[in-house]
Amino acid sequence: MPNAIDHTTHTDKAATGHKLDWRKRMSDNVAYALLVYTGLQIFVTIHALKSGSSSLLPYIALVLLVAAIIPACRAFERRWMHLSDEEAADLSLRGTYRRDQIVLWAMAIGLPFALTGILRAIAALA
Repeated sequence: MPNAIDHTTHTDKAATGHKLDWRKRMSDNVAYALLVYTGLQIFVTIHALKSGSSSLLPYIALVLLVAAIIPACRAFERRWMHLSDEEAADLSLRGTYRRDQIVLWAMAIGLPFALTGILRAIAALA
């Protein structure tokens, strides 16, 4: 009886026509992380505004933080775009890729909350 679970590995994917490419994978992660970051930043900023913040600080923060995250994400992507075709399929880069992926997603999910918290603290002091 054949296995119901697909145990295809990255090396097996070359045989099925799907070649491993760390460049494309990181580019996809950057695109999705930017969407998640922007959505979370808007959500958190709107929540801060509804909770009584009447200053322009949340609006300014929203614009600055969305503009600042793009170069940071681009740096992750640029690091992987310089790989040759052979290097892009090298399985030994899996750990480096995973580390960059974790940092990227931690930044995309954590920064909206951290930065909004800092800005709310500054506004409370002012």
